[in-house]
Amino acid sequence: MTVFDSIILGIIEGFTEFLPISSTGHLIVASSFLGIDQNSVTKAYEVIIQFAAILAVVFNYKDKFSIKKIDLWTKVFLAFLPIGAVGFIFSHQIKELFSIHIVAIMFIVGGVVFLAVEKFFIPNETKLIDDVEEVTIKQSLFIGFAQVFALIPGTSRAGSTIIGALLVGLSRKASAEFSFLLAFPVMSAVSAYDLLKHYREFSDANLLTLVVGFFVAFIVAYLTIKLFLAFLEKFTFVAFGVYRIIFGAILLLIY
Repeated sequence: MTVFDSIILGIIEGFTEFLPISSTGHLIVASSFLGIDQNSVTKAYEVIIQFAAILAVVFNYKDKFSIKKIDLWTKVFLAFLPIGAVGFIFSHQIKELFSIHIVAIMFIVGGVVFLAVEKFFIPNETKLIDDVEEVTIKQSLFIGFAQVFALIPGTSRAGSTIIGALLVGLSRKASAEFSFLLAFPVMSAVSAYDLLKHYREFSDANLLTLVVGFFVAFIVAYLTIKLFLAFLEKFTFVAFGVYRIIFGAILLLIY
């Protein structure tokens, strides 16, 4: 992997991780296009850029990372449990699903779901929850089970959690923010597991590519979170649904 590859993948990770368009799907496609082998060294690089994205959440929501917010984090942890359990039990079966064909199909399916939800999702600010701290345990569990669909490559962790949140009465803004916070335990668990599994490969990796990838992914992810929330103040998720369908169709035609 070259420094140029590191920059490109860092940008893709930072930009797509928190948008409902599947970071994993984009990274798979980008790696294939750049001719990057999916080996243990590449996996070590992915751990680094995922950690950068985690830090972007922490820096954007420093006020939420406090013992005073224990009630909020209890709900976030409960929402994490379904994907944590299913992902651990069926990890080998999930790995077998990784292919560009499946990614393309799930891009299209996810896009159709977003358009369908927006078609019947009528915003009413007097009834919708606009503060993530007001989410109930029942709602957080529903979002958690919705997140399980993200184990299918191309579905999008952010996309599945946002859809789940919209369906239980959260506003677009609150849905996105709960998805950001839920990314913290999910990505921390994945990164920690991958780090333990591939820590030997860090000695073989190019230190410069790791450092460049980390900073690029962090900066892009930090800005993307802010821009995404600003976008949702004026627009819906329809654009993301259309993008997913077009991107998925292009992948099917090419591959």
